[in-house]
Amino acid sequence: MVVTFMALIISKRLSAVTALILIPVAFGLASGAGPELGAMVMGGVKQVAPTALMLMFAILYFAIMFDAGLFEPAVRRILRYVGNDPLRVVLGTALLATVISFDGDGATTVLIVTTAFLPLYLRLGMNPLILALMLLLTNTVVNLIPWGGPVARAASALHLDVAQMFLGLVPSLFAGLAYAFVVAFWIGRKERRRLGWTPASKEVALDELALPTVQSDTHRPKLFWVNLALTAGLMYSMATGLAPLPLLMMVGFSLALLVNYPRLAEQKARVAAHAESVLMVIALIFASGVFTGVLSGTGMVDGMSEKIVQLIPDGGGQYFSILTALVALPLNFLISNDAFFFGILPVLGAAGAQYGIDPMHIARASVLGQPVHALSPLVAAVYLISGIIKRDMGDMQRYCLLWAIGSSLVLIATAVVTRAII
Repeated sequence: MVVTFMALIISKRLSAVTALILIPVAFGLASGAGPELGAMVMGGVKQVAPTALMLMFAILYFAIMFDAGLFEPAVRRILRYVGNDPLRVVLGTALLATVISFDGDGATTVLIVTTAFLPLYLRLGMNPLILALMLLLTNTVVNLIPWGGPVARAASALHLDVAQMFLGLVPSLFAGLAYAFVVAFWIGRKERRRLGWTPASKEVALDELALPTVQSDTHRPKLFWVNLALTAGLMYSMATGLAPLPLLMMVGFSLALLVNYPRLAEQKARVAAHAESVLMVIALIFASGVFTGVLSGTGMVDGMSEKIVQLIPDGGGQYFSILTALVALPLNFLISNDAFFFGILPVLGAAGAQYGIDPMHIARASVLGQPVHALSPLVAAVYLISGIIKRDMGDMQRYCLLWAIGSSLVLIATAVVTRAII
């Protein structure tokens, strides 16, 4: 079942949603589990429902904040700071990508950062591949937030609490960002020397650059501080576990919508504007409940995990979470996130459980290879970036891969030190 699912996903014969539903139902019927199949599926769907709720309202919340212009002052302040200093430009790229990545939408981050900085790179004669690298090193790390994608998928696949999983990854997230800014500083210094930049070099005027702007009809500049306070309060509530994450996101979304767009017509328009992206994510999460429900309910996952355990050398079981993190690097590059998290991770989780490894540690370990995954030819954002900066995808992979591996190793090492995956 897993091999069929992965083959159909990788070959693009079926979408992830349809494959997650039809493949397990077909194999469940073939295994003779027909009478119990409905209960298995509904059990799996119920387990992923909290994650689906959280994701839906989180995506809508940050989409509304972007529409209202919460991130626009950060864009302009960063551009004013960088001037024409190559070192500041690289650091500013990393900083802006970090800030914008908190909306959880990689495509939005790419478009905003490239619109803001690519003209500056070209004007100064800087290597545009540096811009791609900064996007990669920051976005993939920040994407470990609960609504970013990988964490939600891993939590859904193993039926875990998203908030608890994320809190264990917070030290790794900060370490990964620190690594990204160290790399930015080092590369920026090299660009300074290559371009012969001096403090006396001519400044580039801010109004000479094409800045990303929020549509005037949705922009709410007078509510900036209100939106910032609301977002800060939401983050604080998440970190302290004030309430279940789905409830926090539902309340946050409702307040954001009511404060920024009090008229009913405006509220409908904002929700409708982002409905497509929300619908696909929620459909994917609920479909994953079908897959994992059948996988576990029929006993398939137990059978596969026993075989994996037999392959682990004596004494190696205690390091299974670390092995999972290391194996995730090549697997995340070679196969899609859907195939890895919904096809392979449940088996790894069950195998680790036989060694007494907490499934939470296996889930955390599985997401630490995301910087490498971002360069996979299966990721659409790679083609988007390479198209915008007009560089071949192979050039991008050669320039960024070693740095991406370094980022993943930093994430793994921090998780081990903080005992997030042990």
